[in-house]
Amino acid sequence: MRYDVSVIGLYILDILGRPVTQIPERGNVDFIDEIRLTVAGTAGGVVVNTAKLGLKSLAVGAVGNDEKADFVISAMDRLGIDTSAMQRLDGVTTSATILNIRPNGERPALHVRGASDHFDVAPKDYDQVFDAPIVHLGGTGLLKTLDGERSQVLLEEAKKRGATVTFDLIAASAETFHLVEPLLPFIDYFMPSIEEARDMSGMTAVEDCASFYLDKGAKTCIFTLGGEGAFYASVDGTRLQVPAYDIDVVDTTGCGDAFDAGFITALKHGMDPERRLFFAQGVAALVASGLGSDAGVVSFEDTVEKIEGFRTKAG
Repeated sequence: MRYDVSVIGLYILDILGRPVTQIPERGNVDFIDEIRLTVAGTAGGVVVNTAKLGLKSLAVGAVGNDEKADFVISAMDRLGIDTSAMQRLDGVTTSATILNIRPNGERPALHVRGASDHFDVAPKDYDQVFDAPIVHLGGTGLLKTLDGERSQVLLEEAKKRGATVTFDLIAASAETFHLVEPLLPFIDYFMPSIEEARDMSGMTAVEDCASFYLDKGAKTCIFTLGGEGAFYASVDGTRLQVPAYDIDVVDTTGCGDAFDAGFITALKHGMDPERRLFFAQGVAALVASGLGSDAGVVSFEDTVEKIEGFRTKAG
């Protein structure tokens, strides 16, 4: 196969600044320490980190035909990501977010939906898009055209072609579940945050949330638990919970996407489920230690070495 992973979905330009304690009144100016532009989104943040971690990665999404798109495409090209499946759409802006990062790492956001609302994958592109053993769909909830029936067709095709399907979404609520439910039988690894899992299922306990999605067809649920670590539940009965690493948090932007990238990379390297969780947690910890959705990630070898030096919150 041409690629290790095909990453489909939401591609965003993030404009981040830190630390922001307040927005200046009137037309006044405050000074901050750092501003960055990064490729982000529930697909963009994943593909950037899988590439940094050494995977041959295909980016599949849409941007506008503007200066923001120029940055997004060139940034991915520099990392060796294949961007030939990225669509540049006239008449719409590239999806973008302004994030004001608070001193505690929280990230209130202002978002322009843009090109990702118009993104779809045509059957003529299937041979390229599915030329990978792992297919990740990220961004359900902010993919107006692809959400719903089109996503089901896409994931069903991925499974027909023998791919392992990983899945994440964004800004999920109870109203999002009608988009997700038909997709679950085609998802091998369902990876929302626990907050999203609770909001969509109406369940509270982590185990109950997992049972809800497993009963509806998902093969494995992996919930990120923030400072509590991560939880893994499979239809084969496996249940695992690993603690988070004890780090100084700078910015939580893209931590879930970094976790997804780490898990996908661990899958590619044949790690067992517990090692996959610890590796994914480590990639997320590196990202949380800097500004932006790819901060701290250099390479697979560097990540392994740094994780070995981390301590978990449990000791």
